[in-house]
Amino acid sequence: MELSNDNILTLSEYLNQTLSPDVQVRRPAEKFLESVEVNKNYPLLLLHLVDKSDVNITIRIAGAVAFKNYVKRNWKVEEDSTDRIHDEDRTAIKKLIVTLMLHSPESIQKQLSDAVSIIGKHDFPNKWPDLIDQMVEKFNTGDFYIINGVLYTAHSLFKKYRYEFKSEVLWTEIKFVLDKFAKPLTDLFLATMNLTQVHANNVEALKVIYNSLVTICKVFYSLNFQDLPEYFEDNMEPWMKNFHTLLNIEVPSLQTTDEEEAGVIEQLKSQVCDNISLYAQKYNEEFQGILPEFVTAIWNLLTSTGQQSKYDALVSNALQFLATVADRAQYRHLFEDPTVLSNICEKVIIPNMEFRESDKELFESNPEEYIRRDIEGSDVDTRKRAACDLVKVLFKYFEVKVTEILGPYTQIMLQNYAENPVKHWRSKDAAIYLVISCASKAQTQKHGVTQSSELVSLPQFTQQHIQPELAKVDVNEFPVLKADAIKLIMTFRSILPHEMVVGSLPHLIRHLSANSIVVHSYAACAIEKILAMRAADNSSIVKGAGLAPLAADLLKGLFACLTMAGSEENEYVMKAIMRSFSILQEAVMPFLADLLPKLTEILAVVSRNPSRPNFNHYLFETLSLSIKIVCKTNLEAVSSFEQALFPIFQGILQQDIPEFIPYVFQILALLLELRPQNVPEPYMALFPCLLTPVLFERQANIHPLNRLLQAFISHGSQRIVEEEKTSSLLGVFQKLIASKANDHEGFLLLQSIIEYFAPNTLEPYMKQIFVLLFQRLSSSKTTKFVKGFIIFCAHYIIKYGSSSLITIIDQIQPQMFGMVVDRVFITNLHKISGEIERKVAAVGLSNLLIDCPAMREAPYDSYYARLLIVLVAFFEMPQDQSAIPEEDVLPEFDDAVGYQVGYSQLICARTSRKDPLQNIGDVRFHLIQGLGRLPSEHLSRLLGHVPEPDAKHLRDYFQTAGITIA
Repeated sequence: MELSNDNILTLSEYLNQTLSPDVQVRRPAEKFLESVEVNKNYPLLLLHLVDKSDVNITIRIAGAVAFKNYVKRNWKVEEDSTDRIHDEDRTAIKKLIVTLMLHSPESIQKQLSDAVSIIGKHDFPNKWPDLIDQMVEKFNTGDFYIINGVLYTAHSLFKKYRYEFKSEVLWTEIKFVLDKFAKPLTDLFLATMNLTQVHANNVEALKVIYNSLVTICKVFYSLNFQDLPEYFEDNMEPWMKNFHTLLNIEVPSLQTTDEEEAGVIEQLKSQVCDNISLYAQKYNEEFQGILPEFVTAIWNLLTSTGQQSKYDALVSNALQFLATVADRAQYRHLFEDPTVLSNICEKVIIPNMEFRESDKELFESNPEEYIRRDIEGSDVDTRKRAACDLVKVLFKYFEVKVTEILGPYTQIMLQNYAENPVKHWRSKDAAIYLVISCASKAQTQKHGVTQSSELVSLPQFTQQHIQPELAKVDVNEFPVLKADAIKLIMTFRSILPHEMVVGSLPHLIRHLSANSIVVHSYAACAIEKILAMRAADNSSIVKGAGLAPLAADLLKGLFACLTMAGSEENEYVMKAIMRSFSILQEAVMPFLADLLPKLTEILAVVSRNPSRPNFNHYLFETLSLSIKIVCKTNLEAVSSFEQALFPIFQGILQQDIPEFIPYVFQILALLLELRPQNVPEPYMALFPCLLTPVLFERQANIHPLNRLLQAFISHGSQRIVEEEKTSSLLGVFQKLIASKANDHEGFLLLQSIIEYFAPNTLEPYMKQIFVLLFQRLSSSKTTKFVKGFIIFCAHYIIKYGSSSLITIIDQIQPQMFGMVVDRVFITNLHKISGEIERKVAAVGLSNLLIDCPAMREAPYDSYYARLLIVLVAFFEMPQDQSAIPEEDVLPEFDDAVGYQVGYSQLICARTSRKDPLQNIGDVRFHLIQGLGRLPSEHLSRLLGHVPEPDAKHLRDYFQTAGITIA
């Protein structure tokens, strides 16, 4: 593509069409842009378009977004993939983008800054060493529009230092940045602080200046996160002095009237709290001299800041600072005085525990966000959570004193509620949160609180104040308290008596009918977590028989939730449905005639616009589980599932819905595996489509699609041969085996082909298969590939015999088999892991020693004893004895499932791996029986070449097998 005005005009027309609400206009335009993005100059055309001031700003922004997404998709070159960006384009982009970004309008600047960050993540500093110099140079312009653009980019670029693991590479990069950036940043900080005074009466200038300070403080946090840099340690005094100034600063002209959104001053103070918390937490020794004055400043801030939502992040960060300080031994004396503790509890903790109008509005108008903040522990810190965290820290060190202070407050709150529930329901809400905070000593995501305070009687509190709340007939009365009560049961499910927790299930089921999305979501979440609880022997605490009497109400309630406005795709409800099916197993079957059509209807709806990854994942898990439960006792039911699901699956495949295709492949594989040994016509009609290369371009498709192909092979190898698809199938193997990321999938496919195809079918292809394997072995050998190669050779020996393996390898190059034994088998056998893989390798290589005359003759007899020694050592390697979960027990799910990154395995669609050597028990016995059939003089000569202790192991094997050797 030429860098011409005509091409820029064409590009702008297509970008404009991508903004159309009409899918018939939008989709072809998106497809066109996808098709041309591999062309040389495409990204430069986008940048030139973005830079044209005479082009409509909406189209320029669309171009900037398209450029950012192009960079996100293509800048990193995945292993085994081709580079989709031309080298000249890469170089030109890095020369142009910083300057272009800094003089673009703000809406475009942000997109291009994000693109710089993405490029920097992969190229900086090694492939883009002058980036920092380009940025620092702009500080000297004095133009704060440009400076803020640089700062935003620096923040995006350096933010990764907050969460990346320590490594030599990371240290080297940070040092490179600090050497070039720390002093200019400090100079800019001090100059900008000075400008706050110079422009004290210029409101517009102050907005820009204070926004710069916010970003400077964020960059400071990132650069100081991993370790205390020497430069910042040497210059701590000016930074901390100015941080202290900023905490106390008041700028009336920047005071906002908006009560919801934080203004620039609130953002700045909040970030300063983060910065000093970091130093208090990680750099005690250097910071402790000046910390007390910050404690005073934070205290004054907390006691003078209002309850408006705009201060939430600031108050939360200030509370977290106090919690950090209280958790450090050298500062604990600051909190020991009972008066200080009392003041903290009375003036800071209790006011921030209150349920405000803004919380009520969130609870009612944005329940999803409320839930995310309250029970999921989102990144958005709330006042209440920060106050709870401070209570937990104070309780850890001053348990008795804090109990004496907060205990009476809690009782007064509960008493107020008892006297006038309508007026004082907020008091009970605060009381419940105080109890949760005080009682929680240790907790995990999986089990909730696992250790609680002995000073708080949780069973008594639950019996007196939680169970009565849940037992009330009206599930819609005081919904916030209902959510609190459910949350307490959920939080302390591992601490409270099991009979109390399990006994709450009927009440929780009733609350599924609550109008409040928060309440019925909490009820579903609590039910799922209780059903997931395990006893000491890893069995479910709630058994299917125990849940069966509640099943009708439970399932009716859960499915009814999905018909409520706002809960149509409620992930907590769908996860609870999945867990209920798992516990009930066969007891769910009477309900499935009614429920399965509902599930398929939901699937049809969500497949039109997949937007909730977790909900969709649990939906597919539930469908997989239903198939397994029903077909376990009635294989004929497979056809019924196929009739219900095939039309929807066909739509998903035809419309190319990438989020769902891996799930469809897994369920199709499950259905086909459950069938008798034949492949019905609808499957065979699909088979040629599964071999198209484009499907294998998406990494998420590869494993489930490969499993589906293996199901076809195991059930319909003859049909595949008849329809002349063998060559195409081997083409898939060739593509997979060439990839370091996917070669293991290629071996799995090849093993299935060898197991199920007749030898005469594969004979024309077999030499070329080995040639491909040896090419890969010599060009880009990896440990994973070598392990796969050994296991494949073992499969080949077991199916076709040892002599056949030697013949075919030596056809490629005379006496090449000796090199394979020496450099592959003997050197790498010990690396094989996995129960079935080890068994196949052991039996295959044992057969090589037992059944192959060529191994006992020159030139290969020199490897015989060495291979036997390695095999004995392989037998004697310690094995992983960790328990394997029962097949029908549903494993614990990660709460962050989904399909954004790649393939998501459906746990319920898994099938137990088949042992191809079920007729062989102990592999040692298999070897010894085979050796026992060999001539005695060969055995005697062989044992003479085997050193101790391997020879002793062999004698023990012979003795155990009852075989006498001369």
